[in-house]
Amino acid sequence: MLITAAYREMQETLHQNPDYGVASVHYAPRVAETVRSQRIRELLDYGAGKGRLGEELEWLVPWPLQVHRYDPGVPAWSAPPAPCGFVACIDVLEHIEPELLDNVLDDLKRVTLATGLFTVHTGPAAKILSDGRNAHLIQQPPRWWLPRILERFDLLQFSTVPYGFIVLVRCQIDQAAGAALASSSAATASSTGRQAP
Repeated sequence: MLITAAYREMQETLHQNPDYGVASVHYAPRVAETVRSQRIRELLDYGAGKGRLGEELEWLVPWPLQVHRYDPGVPAWSAPPAPCGFVACIDVLEHIEPELLDNVLDDLKRVTLATGLFTVHTGPAAKILSDGRNAHLIQQPPRWWLPRILERFDLLQFSTVPYGFIVLVRCQIDQAAGAALASSSAATASSTGRQAP
């Protein structure tokens, strides 16, 4: 489970506020920089909010970019997303119910086929939920977040920003896949008479 029914309902209500779920606009230039440098043609906006990231990228990226959106608080985008080569998760993780964070991080791992750019706000939000909690359910420093992220991804870049941090990550090649690749290389080398690397 990625979100409880009660919290999903709360998020659906919050998303009716035009000022909620728009943080990605601030980070769109950073996402666009990664898209351009890696020549990305398709991305998944995980926790898409109002979908503004895709709108901003339309004019920040000089080629057509296919944007898939997932947000359990937006009924039209609430279906489980398919894996994608590049995943942007912008100011989402701090909103996750703490007891479900591992599930959400595991799902991010599932959908990230190559690289991901994640931002996390580490302090309180200006918004308060209808039950009195701060909208940022998890308010922890990078030293708390990084081990959880690095259990699932390899770190390419880390940088702090006002009120939080950004990570650029890539999917991990697990040992089994690495062993299969090595075995395949050895078999190919054996059949061609070349030495395996």
